[in-house]
Amino acid sequence: MNRTAVRSLAAATALAATAFALPAASATGTPASGSVALVATNAFLTQALQSGIAAVPLPTATGSYDSTSGATATFPVTGGNAVLPRFYGTITLGGGLLFADGFTGKVVCFHQVSFGGDTQALTAVPDGGTTPVALFDLSDNVVGSGVGVTPQTLTGDAAVDAAGAAYLDKALGTSFFTAGQAVGTLNVAFTPAA
Repeated sequence: MNRTAVRSLAAATALAATAFALPAASATGTPASGSVALVATNAFLTQALQSGIAAVPLPTATGSYDSTSGATATFPVTGGNAVLPRFYGTITLGGGLLFADGFTGKVVCFHQVSFGGDTQALTAVPDGGTTPVALFDLSDNVVGSGVGVTPQTLTGDAAVDAAGAAYLDKALGTSFFTAGQAVGTLNVAFTPAA
């Protein structure tokens, strides 16, 4: 290969590399943000602990406790396409949940957490699995923001989903979880990527 051909090839390679790098380097969009917070009342916590059941948020989810309202697991938004006032799309969340039964010694962990705008359910995939399990649903007293409001919000009473109750009871070897069991509240705040 002669020098002119080598220089032309080098120049073309540099131009191609620049062309592919520019869109990523010049991206100025704002990522999706917000959180989904599941609050378990002290009444639910007491029943769970008396049955040997404990749940712990896993990173990047966070946990907190307030003696008045109960325990809160907060999952940060990582993406999604939800339009909550139109009951559309999904919000992807960071973190996970660990459930343990102190009586049976069994533990199950969930990751790939999401909230369905259409199903109004908090779902997650059990470690080692591929199919999401609906764990908690919005049940009663649901209030949401109107179309065009940012951040989009949705809040209401939280209950154990039938699929979540069946999965957790089997995985942990318990009969504590029941479909529709009152947990506390579920609070969603979502700002789509711009």
